[in-house]
Amino acid sequence: MNETNEITDNGAAAIDPAELENLQKLAAERDQYLDMAQRVRAEFENYQKRSQKDREQERRYAYTPLIFDLLPVFDNLERTLLAAQQAGETGALVQGVAMVQNQFLEQLKRHGITRIEALGKPFDPNLHQAVVQQPSAEHEPNTVVQVLEQGFMNHERVLRPAKVIVSKKE
Repeated sequence: MNETNEITDNGAAAIDPAELENLQKLAAERDQYLDMAQRVRAEFENYQKRSQKDREQERRYAYTPLIFDLLPVFDNLERTLLAAQQAGETGALVQGVAMVQNQFLEQLKRHGITRIEALGKPFDPNLHQAVVQQPSAEHEPNTVVQVLEQGFMNHERVLRPAKVIVSKKE
């Protein structure tokens, strides 16, 4: 037993007030370190979750630069088919180009890249880029009446908005 402690009448040791104060300070410091350790652990767990989410996002959108480079190829395939259609061509070459275009679209779809369906839909500035407004009696105002350049989505993100002609009141 410490010299400053005395035995009381009921047999318990009396604690020096200075020692009691020191014990209370140590307990408060212990609680502070425990709280700090719990916070650090929670922050680390949140960091791990954010890091995992960031890695998943990176993987999900990793093809974006490549797709931007390949979209002009798709556009040229589409122009080729449109020119052949206007010329009345239906031969093996036109069918081959159509097959390549379909295969191209299927490969894009496997990686989460899809076309933005615009024709006949209401104009949406998040998905469409209006190039021209055209008076139309057949369509409601602000309806896409022609797609000039196909738009594409990468999962839920717009890669390239569809360039469209939008109807307006006559």
